[in-house]
Amino acid sequence: MPRTPQSDALVADDAEARMEARRQAAPVALLLLALYVLLAVVSRHEGWTLSGLPWWAWLIVASPAALLGVDLVMAWRGGALVRSRAAALVLLGILVLANAVALGILVAALITTSTSDLTGGELLLTAFAIWSADVIVFGLLFWESDSGGPVERMLAPTRVARDFRFPQDEDHGGDWRPQAWDYLYVSLTNSIAFSPTDTMPLSLRAKAFMGVESAISAATVLLVAARAVNVLGS
Repeated sequence: MPRTPQSDALVADDAEARMEARRQAAPVALLLLALYVLLAVVSRHEGWTLSGLPWWAWLIVASPAALLGVDLVMAWRGGALVRSRAAALVLLGILVLANAVALGILVAALITTSTSDLTGGELLLTAFAIWSADVIVFGLLFWESDSGGPVERMLAPTRVARDFRFPQDEDHGGDWRPQAWDYLYVSLTNSIAFSPTDTMPLSLRAKAFMGVESAISAATVLLVAARAVNVLGS
């Protein structure tokens, strides 16, 4: 197909939309990476070996977040490792799995480690990192999945095929566009309330995502709270 000024303009608009969308999410992905790196550094310094795992095991859990952070930063500057939305969703799925593995490690430690060996600091920092990662990962997943993805939302004249209904959708009609931080807020409130708050899931996919996030958050908060009573008390 021959190039035309109109086709060049569409390509330029698409590239600009991709850069703008990644610009929103890059700080969030880097924050996710920083959480697990912090947990690994503190574990090494304090000699923590949760369930017998060395400190660098947290760096392995963080490796998908590192890949996502590098990809978003490269896209911010005009390039990218992940070229398609489907690949981005697969990478975010791997992040969800990695966080579930981290939760499994914590639960195993709660079951098998005695109170005298599991310190309050180790318990709380590990749980905080897992819970915070849960919020960030699902915030990014909501951001990437809603209404065809961030690029489609920026290029489309109105928001269609919505997976989530924000309060602003009613106030501003189809002109308002949610940002990455809007989805992070949805993820935060869902992880605390274990249910939707002001933003409603409309599609089955969105409901499944929110259900899985609530389950991970509930397991992290409730199990750790139950064990913390004994650990901190001793």
